[in-house]
Amino acid sequence: MDLMNALNLSTAGMKAQGTRLRVIAENLANTDSTAASPGDLPYRRKVVLFANSLDKALGIDTVKVKKIDVDRGDFQRKFDPGHPSADSEGYVLMPNVNGLVESMDMREAQRSYEANLGVIDATRTMLTKTIDLLRN
Repeated sequence: MDLMNALNLSTAGMKAQGTRLRVIAENLANTDSTAASPGDLPYRRKVVLFANSLDKALGIDTVKVKKIDVDRGDFQRKFDPGHPSADSEGYVLMPNVNGLVESMDMREAQRSYEANLGVIDATRTMLTKTIDLLRN
């Protein structure tokens, strides 16, 4: 694999993980969001789906965001009869966002982002040293 391919692969990985980090941040920001009125649904957790994508110009597979989908998991129920969006039994539907899961996903995405950044730094260093050798 040549150095340009390494840069393109790492850039695609960073872009995909950057999208994932933004979606995770949105999920965390809406952890306590409730429905606007009784009968409405609260915020639904979002997930990022990745796919391999052939870059025909380079002849390599890269990663891309296939789509941002919603988690169809069950909502949590919280007993709060005084809440404006409580149902007739006094329960409020809460988002299906688990802060611990989001934190672990964020950590994984951050590590992947940093690994791709490390590849870019190493590639840049190799290019710089190659140019220096050619000059001498």
